[in-house]
This record gives sequence, C-alpha cells and structure tokens, in this order.
Amino acid sequence: MNLNPKNQITTGKAFEYAILIEFKEKLERKTRVNVIKNNSLEIAKECFKVFDSQEQGQYLLSASFAVNFLIDIEPRLSNGIDKHDTLELKILSDKHGKAGDVRDILTIRKAQEWEIGVSAKNNHDAAKHSRLSDRLDFGDKWLGIACSKEYFSSINPIFLSLRKLRKDSNKTQKWNSLPNKETHVYKPLLLAFKKELLRIYDENPKEITKQLIQYLIGRQDFYKVIKRKNHVQIKAYNLYGTLNLPFQETKPKFQTPKLNFPTEISEIYFKKDKNLIEKLNTLIFEFDKGWKISFRIHNASSRIEPSLKFDIQLVSAPKTLFTNKLSIKHGE
Repeated sequence: MNLNPKNQITTGKAFEYAILIEFKEKLERKTRVNVIKNNSLEIAKECFKVFDSQEQGQYLLSASFAVNFLIDIEPRLSNGIDKHDTLELKILSDKHGKAGDVRDILTIRKAQEWEIGVSAKNNHDAAKHSRLSDRLDFGDKWLGIACSKEYFSSINPIFLSLRKLRKDSNKTQKWNSLPNKETHVYKPLLLAFKKELLRIYDENPKEITKQLIQYLIGRQDFYKVIKRKNHVQIKAYNLYGTLNLPFQETKPKFQTPKLNFPTEISEIYFKKDKNLIEKLNTLIFEFDKGWKISFRIHNASSRIEPSLKFDIQLVSAPKTLFTNKLSIKHGE
C-alpha cells in the first residue's frame, strides 16, 4: 500500500484510526470497551503514523469533535445493560465497501443486538468510485440485473481502441496525449451507460431506484463524518430507522429524521457549466423526493488503460437529511 501522506486513501484511513482512538478514550471512562484487532486496524494505524505529531493532533482534534457529538445523539454508545455488555470497536476492510457497506468504523453491542457505523472522509464527500469497462457488468454488480449484449456491443469498440493504444505504446501513452477524449471516449460511454441503466430501470422502476440508492449511498444506516480544514461535518443517513435510538429512558440530545428512498428517476442529463455548455464527462441523475446524484467519469491513471472510474457525488438530498457542522480552531 502507498503510504504517501498526500494519498487520499492514506489520509482517509488515518482519519478512521483517529476516530476509533477517540471512541475508545472517551467511552472507556463510561462503559466496557473492546477494540477488535484485525488487519484493517493495523493498516489504519500505519497510515496514521505517516503523519507528524502536529498533523496527528489535527486528526485527533477533528475526530474528538465528531465523537463527542455522536455520543450525544447515540445514547447506547455510553450505556450498557450490565457489566458484561461490551462496546466493540472495529475497523472494516475495504471489501465491505465493494459489497455496498460504506461504513469504515463499527460500534457494536451484541448484548443489545445493536450497532452503528461511521464513514470517515478526509476533505471530500464522494459516495462511490465505481469502475466502468467492457469486462465489468455494472448492472449485475450494482442492481443484480445483467447488462445486455447490446450494451457491451456498443462500448466494446471504445475499450478495444484504448487497449490497442496501451499495447502499442508499451503502456506508456498518457491520457493527456489523446485528442478529443471527451467526445470520443467519455460521451459515448456515458450515453451507453445511460441507455442501459434506463433499460434496466424500465423493468421495475420503483425497486430499481431503491436498489440504485442502496448501492450508491449504503445498504446500512450510517453517519458520514467529513474532516475539513477548519470544521468537521456530520451527516446522518438514517434510511432504515436504526440511528438515533434511545437507551431505556435516556433519549438522544438531537433527532436525526428517517430519510425516504426515491421511487423514480425523473431525468438524466449532462451537467452544464456556468456558460450552459455540456460537460461531456458528467451525468446528472435527478430523482423524486429531493435526491440528485452526479456521475463524473475520469481516467483513474495518468496512463491510458482500458478502464475508467466514476466519481459519484450526492448533489442534493431530501431536506430531512440531518447535517451538522462543527467549527474547529486548530492550535487553541
């Protein structure tokens, strides 16, 4: 693994470790805590150790603000039913994300049959980074319905040409040397993607819409904690009603409403810039109930390869999405 401190994966995992440490230090004063030792914990710890003491302090400070707030709105973090009711803290491996579980850190009480998860982000709010290629069936992976032969027939020539460019240059040719990649690669791929997704959607619109949101946003409820330079933001994705539960007579200090799934795709179109010119690398999906998601396609590597990547962002969500911003002044 690349432990470059400027690498997004490194910074994200360092923040995961900081959150886990803050959970442990704050909650072991109130309840019995057990940190699950696994490979994911060791990787996150190594990423955290890449940074100097000052930077580690900034990670821990941001995590401390977030954890204090989560303790206020999740009473079960602090309260066990008896001395044997242990709170387990666990960092999940990346393979869970590929299966639709976007949570990075779990807090678990087996005695209460309860758990909540946290998705930790450092300076970004991406939902997914899914790949697109002629050898990946996004329909089957995302929605459980295989893509058609027509879809693969339409995208195969594009990826074959990329594969040939890669081979002929001995894997050295870069994307920035490719003229008109937006019109010759990005746009036709996104149009094929749009057409195929709408074909799948037409089979069972309401169910497909829900499954798409589950894949993109998460198949479990979770809190997204986003570390910024001078603040930390917390969003409660309470789609299934498992967040913000009381513990006996102890109620949360704030309420996080349940979110409603959309039931239909209203429109899919290319994003436009401030001059109303279409951005040929980004599709916007508009749903009912206030959901809007962007799909920006890009090359994951500087060198040409027969695979592209989506940067999937939640543009807007229902007004009931609980969001809280905690300002942080470093150095005080």
